[in-house]
Amino acid sequence: MDLRYSDEDRAFRARAREWLAANVPKEPRPATGHAASQFDRDWQKKLFEGGWAGVAWPKEYGGLGLSGLQQVIWYEELSRVHAPAQHVSTTYVAQMHAGPTLIARGTEEQKAFHLRRILSGESLWCQGFSEPGAGSDLAALRTSGRVEGDEIVVNGAKMWTTDAMHADFMELLIRTDPDSKRHKGLTWLAFDMTTPGIEIKPIRTMLMDEHVNTVFFDEVRVPISAVVGEINQGWSTAMATLSFERGLGFIADQLELFEKVGRAIELAKETKGPDGRPVLEDVEVARKLAAIKAETLAIRAMTLADITETDRTGMPGPKGSMMKLKVTATHKALIKLVSDILGWQFFEFDGDRDNNPWTHDFLWSWVFSIAGGSNEIQREITADRVLELPRSR
Repeated sequence: MDLRYSDEDRAFRARAREWLAANVPKEPRPATGHAASQFDRDWQKKLFEGGWAGVAWPKEYGGLGLSGLQQVIWYEELSRVHAPAQHVSTTYVAQMHAGPTLIARGTEEQKAFHLRRILSGESLWCQGFSEPGAGSDLAALRTSGRVEGDEIVVNGAKMWTTDAMHADFMELLIRTDPDSKRHKGLTWLAFDMTTPGIEIKPIRTMLMDEHVNTVFFDEVRVPISAVVGEINQGWSTAMATLSFERGLGFIADQLELFEKVGRAIELAKETKGPDGRPVLEDVEVARKLAAIKAETLAIRAMTLADITETDRTGMPGPKGSMMKLKVTATHKALIKLVSDILGWQFFEFDGDRDNNPWTHDFLWSWVFSIAGGSNEIQREITADRVLELPRSR
């Protein structure tokens, strides 16, 4: 793998930097609610109209058709100018889950209908995978789909559904074979959230927001044309979705982690310890910061290696689970160290991320260790598909 940037890569970075300097929103993103989702739609529309949406998507589906490395460069430039963060945007599922899944597994009709709407910010998506009693154990899901003619009738509930109240569509995984068990008999749907028969109830979290929801389905009729992949073969489609999430979907998080390490170093320079000296002069604090920075550099090298493999194969591999584990552990270690640096100030939190971003990040770190599959699931995938160890019993 050649880690040097080509002339084309450098020219791409220069163009991206110039455009972002002139177009990054000056006002902060609202924290929650309709105002936040509208902000995200408007920013995505601006990216689309400026020719910067879908950097690594194929040209035939509205993207730029560029390499995974150039996608990383784009995220680096977004992070450098503190552009709206991808991982907290209501466009995230559409951009990083649904769109790539439709490109890989959807029909031409589905691609024609959905992809341009996703790139332009017209369509926001949410993910209907987790359920009460079937979170990280996705194969235990029980939300049912009864096939009647050219429709599927859906009953059940989905849990922790991020931004369901703002979404136009849901990537919905259901059980269409009532006699099936575990991974068999599942179906992946591009579900229209305006369909009659659904109820959305918000869940207030320790972040003091109602970002996630429970969604109930009561005899909801969905056309067969909404099936992505094949009926009863949804596990394969869902694994493609999760591969995109654990691979390309976490690039922005990895880059943001590197930026946070820089902020933590500055914080240690500015904060005075009990002896009146900058905390960074404490040998143990300096050692821990250096170790965490080294970890972020290792994560970046892993990211570039995985991106190179994805460019070659066209599909993210299981190594994305290793990167997610590494990012999660390093992020928690960084936040723990920052709490030591700040002391009692770290625990002053009123729900506003801007007032105390480090405390917000501490609370978010627990979400991050579960989102996209818990750390236990990531270890299982790494052991099984990367290291090829015997399965646990």
